[in-house]
Amino acid sequence: MSKAPGKPNRVVIALGGNALGDTPEEQIRRVREAAPTLLKVIEQGNEIIITHGNGPQVGMIQNAFAAAHDAIGTPEMPLPECGAMSQGYIGYHLQQAIGASMHKAYKRWHVASVVTQIEVDPDDPAFRNPTKPIGAFLTKEQADAEKAAHPEMTFVEDSGRGYRRVVASPEPKKIVEYESILNLLDNQFIVIACGGGGIPVVRDYRDKGAYKGVAAVIDKDMGGELLGEDCDADVLVLLTAVDHVAINFGKPDQKDLEEINVEEAKKYVEEGQFGKGSMEPKVKAGIKFAESRPGRVCIIGSLDKAAEAMAGLSGTRITA
Repeated sequence: MSKAPGKPNRVVIALGGNALGDTPEEQIRRVREAAPTLLKVIEQGNEIIITHGNGPQVGMIQNAFAAAHDAIGTPEMPLPECGAMSQGYIGYHLQQAIGASMHKAYKRWHVASVVTQIEVDPDDPAFRNPTKPIGAFLTKEQADAEKAAHPEMTFVEDSGRGYRRVVASPEPKKIVEYESILNLLDNQFIVIACGGGGIPVVRDYRDKGAYKGVAAVIDKDMGGELLGEDCDADVLVLLTAVDHVAINFGKPDQKDLEEINVEEAKKYVEEGQFGKGSMEPKVKAGIKFAESRPGRVCIIGSLDKAAEAMAGLSGTRITA
């Protein structure tokens, strides 16, 4: 689908969960610092959808409920509900920060968060091989006790630091609320959606095909990529701690990349140039997005230079 003449670019901007801080107070400060940069992207003539990570925040919520369970018997909280809670309060902080920034700039735009479910395939091979660590570190005795109480859970030893629960990381297939997101965009809202990659859900055909949550974690970059596809975005911006993607990172011959095509990006991935848990998922999401429709671009760069990246003055651009 080609963009209508005069129509603004639709841009998905993904913020990393670690960039939001470790406490509510730190998160409020950081999103207030980020909000003016996000508004600059709109002032460039774009409409934006914001998504965000939630790894540290979900861990904090789970640990709080686990501690309360051990101390006073508070019911434990399932992972899908922890994801929904993180989407709610991170969205709330983003709404307030963007609202405050708009007020200072005398802008009268609207902003809203959508608690977002993402459908996954219940037969995804990831469910047979859970690999995503979540929650607190446990001793072997604690892990064995949890396994005895919850036989469906899987625990693995993590780099000599203790045992952690691991869950599946299935491929995202469909954003359940994409029509609601599109409706808000059509009514000129800044939309916050798909936090943490979205809440994984499957169809329960014992309940007439209704959705039910599953204990899994969707990669946040691939969730942002699907958000871009389902909402007909032109640009996917993945914001991280560095200004550019680099090859030979940390070596004397490190080279920052300004623009690469998908074939070059695939070659670098095959060479193992990018960190498995950091930059590689972003590059893979960028490849998928750039290949999904002619003219689409993924930009990977730093949060404080988001506007410069949109203008082509910073960041790494991945094109078809």
